[in-house]
Amino acid sequence: MAVLGIQLVITLMMATVLSRVGPHLSLARWLLTSKFAGLVRYLHPSDEELRTFAPAPRLDKKTVKKARQQEKREGGAKEQAFQVPRNADYSLATAPVELTDLVQLRYYSEYQWLLDFSCYSLITYTLSELYISLLPAKAALEVNLSLVWVVLVLIFTYKLLLSLNGLYFEGEEAGGERSLVLVMGGVYLLLAMMALVVGEDTLETGLEEAYTSFNHSAAEFLETNAGLDSAGPASKLVLKFFIALWCGLIGALFTFPGLRVARMHWDVLRYHEASRSKVLLHLGFIAPLVLTCLWVRPLAREPLTERLYRGRTEPLLTAEQFEALRLYLVAATIAFRLVLMPRYLQAYLNIAYDKVSMLRQEAGKISNTDLQRTVVRVFYYLCVVALQYVAPMVLILHLALLYKTLGGGTWTGASVVEVAAVANVTEEMGEAVVEEDLGLGSLLPGQAEHTVEELRQQFSLAWSSLKHVFTVQVFRGLLGFSTWWCCFAWFASAAIGIGYQSYFADPQAV
Repeated sequence: MAVLGIQLVITLMMATVLSRVGPHLSLARWLLTSKFAGLVRYLHPSDEELRTFAPAPRLDKKTVKKARQQEKREGGAKEQAFQVPRNADYSLATAPVELTDLVQLRYYSEYQWLLDFSCYSLITYTLSELYISLLPAKAALEVNLSLVWVVLVLIFTYKLLLSLNGLYFEGEEAGGERSLVLVMGGVYLLLAMMALVVGEDTLETGLEEAYTSFNHSAAEFLETNAGLDSAGPASKLVLKFFIALWCGLIGALFTFPGLRVARMHWDVLRYHEASRSKVLLHLGFIAPLVLTCLWVRPLAREPLTERLYRGRTEPLLTAEQFEALRLYLVAATIAFRLVLMPRYLQAYLNIAYDKVSMLRQEAGKISNTDLQRTVVRVFYYLCVVALQYVAPMVLILHLALLYKTLGGGTWTGASVVEVAAVANVTEEMGEAVVEEDLGLGSLLPGQAEHTVEELRQQFSLAWSSLKHVFTVQVFRGLLGFSTWWCCFAWFASAAIGIGYQSYFADPQAV
């Protein structure tokens, strides 16, 4: 089969652009340092400024001499901590977020790599989709390398989510966070088991059709190649159990990103109390709930694709158009939440000012180092917060892209009959090319050539058998359910966070 084609050219071109242009043009860096973002961070007061509120006490000559001797033994001057009143009237200076400040932060390189690589993978996928739509017969003979980019993004995102949740398992002081992650994982596991019991006429998961197709095709494969008479290699109960375990893990990974988004949403609403953009903020928050409802059949598919309204002889949308609508709404939601990202991050940076305001309402004293650390730590975790904001969106978007491509969907809402006709024609052309290649190879002399042709034939048969086992129905069920569950966990975690902020939140918590 033709492998070296336009798909490879697109992949090599985007890889070159990523390596050459990526360090200079970065979407991740632009979202944090551009004038569009306008992010401003708070600077902690210096020791000189704080000393005006807490003059150093007078020391006798013996104490001064002893301190100097200790400094000489330690090899240099040591900064001494001092106490300042908590209600001291100092001010916090502000400064725009710049690249020189970001490169020193934790997880900045991971944040930049994830967002930039996701951007280039989307460009690669878009170019491949245009090529497939313009030349479907020729594109069917090539490997869709854009899916490799999409899978790599999913792997990187999953790894980063695991790494971020690993932060809450470090040290002995993370007992509460650790318990929360484990409890929420168990809760999402229970919810996943309940969702897997719901019938297809209510929740459109597609798992029943996927299981039936996989078992049937796998049984045929085993009978044809191994001579085994089997009703199927997998049990439905076991498969659903492992799917529920994966859902519980996703829920645990989305717990703290959801709580973080809820805290930022709560704060950004306070800062835009009298602004008209408050409606947009509410719309962006509930958009994942709308996506979740698109897989509930009585709420979405039946009113749009089955019900006949007055004055109409056919439903509003066909089944294929409804599938395309879901994909477009997922992409639009991700884009809209990305546009709102600078406002949420600024709300997070304003926590430094809120913390200092809370300190001024308390009595007593605080050391200068603790006060400065309270202000600095907010900016120190900026990239961690940015990753918690964008990682679930990147995961959901690329799962939707895989769902569209491997699940046999279209962007135009074309009929399944038309798509199947094109697929049959291209498959026949691919088989003809394979047979032609094998025939030419048999004319070449030498044992090496025959060995290569045998390997090519075995690979072609294995690939064809794999395609017959993992059918479109299998991918549509697994990836469709994965996309729906990630949307559900994305919204549910944020909704739980809003409930926590409403009743139990500590104003000083970061």
